[in-house]
Amino acid sequence: MKQRYLICSCTFLVLFTLLISCRKSATPQNDDDIITPIPGDTTIIRPDSSAIPFPTNVPQSCAYAPDYGDTLICAQPVSGQDYIITPVNNPGAGKYMAWPVGMLIDSVSGAINVSKSETGLRYLVGFVKDGTTDTCLSELVIAGASYMDSVYVLNQNQRIAVPYYNADANLVSACETGNCQFDITNQANAQKVKVDKTTGKIDLQQTLNGGAFGLLPLNGDIVETTIYYRINDGCNTSVQKIKVQLMYFNRKSDISSGLLGTLLSKVTNLLNGNIISASANPRPPLIIITRYN
Repeated sequence: MKQRYLICSCTFLVLFTLLISCRKSATPQNDDDIITPIPGDTTIIRPDSSAIPFPTNVPQSCAYAPDYGDTLICAQPVSGQDYIITPVNNPGAGKYMAWPVGMLIDSVSGAINVSKSETGLRYLVGFVKDGTTDTCLSELVIAGASYMDSVYVLNQNQRIAVPYYNADANLVSACETGNCQFDITNQANAQKVKVDKTTGKIDLQQTLNGGAFGLLPLNGDIVETTIYYRINDGCNTSVQKIKVQLMYFNRKSDISSGLLGTLLSKVTNLLNGNIISASANPRPPLIIITRYN
């Protein structure tokens, strides 16, 4: 899926002289509102569609914090069905919620559809017990690969976007030994996004030179792709996916201060081991490619 102006001409001269006249766009499919039955149960996932502000006052300890048995959860293959987990404790009646956007959680039962949640993210799962106002929080990581929201300046030899794993920016070597498969469907490479099929590294120089943004990239052009992958780890080689956005600017100085500030905030949170954002959707990760500083 590519959002950019298209040059509507077939001659070399007009290619460089005509004004750009048309632009195409597409809307990514959104799975957040899917209602999913839990296998063997009549319970359904009821995602809360309202924007829930992050609590300002959080108790240091809370007896009602939801417990899912572990803090690292893997999407597991379940014979074609969704993999769903529920709290192992019983904090009583109340309301469940999660930050950031990306987790499909039942607001009544606390059941999490891992298969339809964004992977490779750190979440805070909240629970407010009926009759109280305190929000009890539990940290939960859904295992998977991701890419850091960053600016890469090609003439400074910043040409490779390296994936990290399990919401840990320091964990970048999980696939160096060849136990992973990336771009299983070849969707990214078909869009000229050059993903190494063993390591998941994206060669940004080849992506730009190969024409992912077209013959004449313009500031703000966006390419969005989905990378399907499999990692031979505790997730039992289940197929996962991550949507990635790549944006082009000629120079880093062409990028607005607002966008740079958003990227800096996300990176700072990630490096500090926090959730990437408490108010915005951190997916898809944004990789900005610039030729010059």
